[in-house]
Amino acid sequence: MIKILNGSNKESIFSRVSPKVDVEKIVSDIISDVKERKDDALFEYTLKFDKAKLSSLRVSEEEIENAIKTVDQEFLRILKRSADNIRNFCEKQKREGFEFINNDGALVGQKIVPIERAGLYVPGGTAAYPSTVLMDSIPALVAGVSRVVMVTPPDKEGKINPVILAAASVAGVKEIYKVGGAQAIAGLAYGTESIPKVDKIVGPGNAFVAEAKKQVFGLVSIDMIAGPSEIMVVADKKNNPEYIASDLLSQAEHDKLASAVLITDDKDFANAVSEEIEKQIPMLLREDIARQSIDENGKIIVVSDIQSAIDLANELAPEHLELCLDNAKEYLDKIKHAGSVFLGRNCPEAMGDYIAGPNHTLPTSGTARFSSALSVDDFIKKVQYVYYDEKSLKDTAKDVEYFAKKEGLTAHAKSAVIRIKD
Repeated sequence: MIKILNGSNKESIFSRVSPKVDVEKIVSDIISDVKERKDDALFEYTLKFDKAKLSSLRVSEEEIENAIKTVDQEFLRILKRSADNIRNFCEKQKREGFEFINNDGALVGQKIVPIERAGLYVPGGTAAYPSTVLMDSIPALVAGVSRVVMVTPPDKEGKINPVILAAASVAGVKEIYKVGGAQAIAGLAYGTESIPKVDKIVGPGNAFVAEAKKQVFGLVSIDMIAGPSEIMVVADKKNNPEYIASDLLSQAEHDKLASAVLITDDKDFANAVSEEIEKQIPMLLREDIARQSIDENGKIIVVSDIQSAIDLANELAPEHLELCLDNAKEYLDKIKHAGSVFLGRNCPEAMGDYIAGPNHTLPTSGTARFSSALSVDDFIKKVQYVYYDEKSLKDTAKDVEYFAKKEGLTAHAKSAVIRIKD
């Protein structure tokens, strides 16, 4: 049963049951093996972990076409609708470079350059997530990434879930490989005979995938080290307890480690939501997962007023934050730390997961204090440039010389003034 806590009990609010499994050494060994043996290692790990004996890692065009034929037309329509919304949102995120003449008379500027190769990790395992394919690939394609490479684990027959391939086709991803886990991250980071070395790796995964991304960071860029999914709902007694319970369970069913938190200013409403959660859990397809998540990491926090709820939400910096309140948009300016915010009584977090357009790859575990949702910005570089002509250099070189000598860098100083000594 979900815990009901007083808002002043901070230690209990922030606690979360987490696994006591050290994956660092396992992942390190896998990465070293893939780095050395490349495709041979990937084939062996795919057989070991996914029980699939493959003759080729790459998904063929024929496989993609056959998969699309098996997906119902209604789902294809919805995939296209979602992709259009995501693409439109991403188009608004695109930025342009600039240039101007600075106070010295020099031309300075910045240009926007997309990264060349992006690797997308799409989880397999307990569920298939075509939404992740759309959310991770479309920002890269809108940014102008020239080579987008997707990796995802196969089933034991060596096939990829058709809905994953359909989503890739709708998004515009053509290069897909049948490999998952830490070994897939290693393949993207170092390159193999089949898989190209990429510049950035994005996408969620299990603890082994997260650790692998952490270990290859620096050799390549990554989006984030994502933890278990989490939702925080700020709601008053005007809400229907059934609705709020379903919102909390929408994240609890993701993962046994997922965290679902309700903050309310009404104790009776808290009890009503708790009772409704217990009614709904047995009806879920992923009942066992939701049950453990709610029992171990679920919380309902009772505070004195809604402003206290907002303050606590900012302190916790949740991945998903629902403001189920009248005039919810009026509270938006008060939210400083959250991955994505859902406003009003008719906007469950699932709208953002699938259809609205803003990205659902979000910072977790309080990292919304300093990081943001995946976006077009994750797939670009900002390249600066400077141009001094003879006059602007002459007017400025002595100051550069003086500055450089203060730092003890005489070659720096000389490089500026040597050009004006005559």
